[in-house]
Amino acid sequence: MPDNHTQKCLESIDPSHFNSLDSVDQSSGLIDTPEAMTSVIDTLVALPSSPPSLFIDLEGVSLSRHGTVSILQLLVSQSDRTYLIDIHTLGSKAFHAPATDGQTTLKSILESNAIPKVFFDVRKDSDALYAHFGIRLAGVQDIQLMELAIRKPNIPKKYLNGLAKCIEKDVPMPMDESHRWKMVKEKGRRLFAPECGGSYEVFNTRPMSDDVQAYCVQDVKFMPKLWTVYNAKLTSPVWKGKVEKATGDRVVMSQSASFDGNGPHMKFGPWH
Repeated sequence: MPDNHTQKCLESIDPSHFNSLDSVDQSSGLIDTPEAMTSVIDTLVALPSSPPSLFIDLEGVSLSRHGTVSILQLLVSQSDRTYLIDIHTLGSKAFHAPATDGQTTLKSILESNAIPKVFFDVRKDSDALYAHFGIRLAGVQDIQLMELAIRKPNIPKKYLNGLAKCIEKDVPMPMDESHRWKMVKEKGRRLFAPECGGSYEVFNTRPMSDDVQAYCVQDVKFMPKLWTVYNAKLTSPVWKGKVEKATGDRVVMSQSASFDGNGPHMKFGPWH
């Protein structure tokens, strides 16, 4: 029998709506061999840098230096294609498989200052990548900080917004698309959230279910739209500089020995 938290999760979703999720955008499956990684990296060579082409998120079990990395979601905005890179299966091979040029790797892309990579709250992702694979992120743009910076003067900058709140607030979408987004989000929560009776181990289960893949894809799907909205409003050179500095500070802090990616301090912005 589900506990109170689980019952609340179950009651929040109408199971009759789940069949409508078939139309949600999917990736072409997991990238889980070095050969497949080479094909992916080949598509990333010489992409435009303005606006950014690469939007990234990670999933894992207790994603951090103390947990594991399961999936790296990589959305290429030019093709609107999302690659689900299977870190659980590939391990460090995912970062070192070279393109056919023999030089470019996912590691070299992630560590290049000349190639912008867009994250939403880079802190835990950076912590996990550095601790487990020695990846020193560079060229990062953080949408969460962009949103905080462009708030109107009468709106406090003390607390950070999460991705779902930013999407609800700043990405207009037709009712049917909004419905699909909420269904994928809620169905994903049922599968992985412990308070809903789920387990984060679903990100390590192979073959990965279509529902989990859909959740992973959706996590990055709206990031290019958010970046476009916030970048258009981030016109002040002063605030651009503050965002750039705060983003760099997040990466450095996440690599420090004292970094803790959990706790109430994570909800506060750098300018309160």
